[in-house]
Amino acid sequence: MLNWSEIDTVLLDMDGTLLDLHFDTYFWLHVIPTEHAKKQNISFEQAKADILARYEAVHGQLQWYCLDYWQEQLGLPIMALKREIQHLISVREDVPEFLSALKDAGKELILLTNAHPDSLSLKVELTEFAHYMDVLISTHIYGVSKESQSLWQQVEADLGFDKKRTLFVDDSLSVLKAAQEFGIGHLLAVANPDSKLPANVITDYLSITDYRTLLPIK
Repeated sequence: MLNWSEIDTVLLDMDGTLLDLHFDTYFWLHVIPTEHAKKQNISFEQAKADILARYEAVHGQLQWYCLDYWQEQLGLPIMALKREIQHLISVREDVPEFLSALKDAGKELILLTNAHPDSLSLKVELTEFAHYMDVLISTHIYGVSKESQSLWQQVEADLGFDKKRTLFVDDSLSVLKAAQEFGIGHLLAVANPDSKLPANVITDYLSITDYRTLLPIK
């Protein structure tokens, strides 16, 4: 699987990787279309079609992840709506044991998320994964997402990790591809980011559905 003796730094995505993606799936595909339908006085089906087209137009760009952008575009109180369903925010059950083992093995742990800083703050507030991390980074501070090579160049310059001795974990194949192109030495895909959906079939990267299969870490 992974040769832990060749890994010093672990870069971890947040949504779908450390946290169950169900919260985000439900929010963006149900709550937002529902509220958009009410505001525009159209059917849920019409609202969802419009919303999906808007998502697709900026997919993979920083705007796709930007709460300020969607609040301006849709005229909806995004953070207030997130807080209405914040009870759905949860850490994957296999994560605490995995992160604890990484810390005990002396690995440097860095959260690298495309999530907006307000979303990151909410999830840090409601969960306990952050205390395992050495650094928390929202790509919004760099003005580009993980899909961009510019992001990887800036993060490497700021943090000084050895990319050949770094493991990057994410549930997005497009993001993993960008990390691969940059030269990150070790890549791991999460095949089951949303607990309410079937696991994805992943052939391009080493993948897991339970981090505990990677233990022990030495």
